[in-house]
Amino acid sequence: MEIISEYHAEMAALFARVFLGLLFFFQGYDAVVKIGMRESVEAIRLPLQGKGIPDLMIVLGTWFNSYVELICGALLIFGLFQFASMYLLGITLLVASIGFGIHTALWDTKNVMPRLLLLIFLLAVPEHWHLFSIDTLLFR
Repeated sequence: MEIISEYHAEMAALFARVFLGLLFFFQGYDAVVKIGMRESVEAIRLPLQGKGIPDLMIVLGTWFNSYVELICGALLIFGLFQFASMYLLGITLLVASIGFGIHTALWDTKNVMPRLLLLIFLLAVPEHWHLFSIDTLLFR
């Protein structure tokens, strides 16, 4: 039992990382595979039309967010390139927050806030808490 109690912090980081990775992966999977990028772009474009945002920014932002969520979510699940993935996912949260903020001033943050809090937690914990990851096997 001693070995189990020795790794509480590392297990907390593992569960948070895998859970966050799953949230982002399935969000990206829905946008890229299930819905399709054409429909995803249209879903974002419609509420933002007439708000002064160039169409190219909407298209690029949707593609960027969707593919980063899919790829970096998968990388987070396995703990490969996890810090680079978390930085890119943080950017997607900022891009999405700007888009939602432009669309609706008082938008519901129920989908963004858990991801943001988990991301901040994972970036703030000591690096040695990220023990159970492919990064640890390959780069330490």
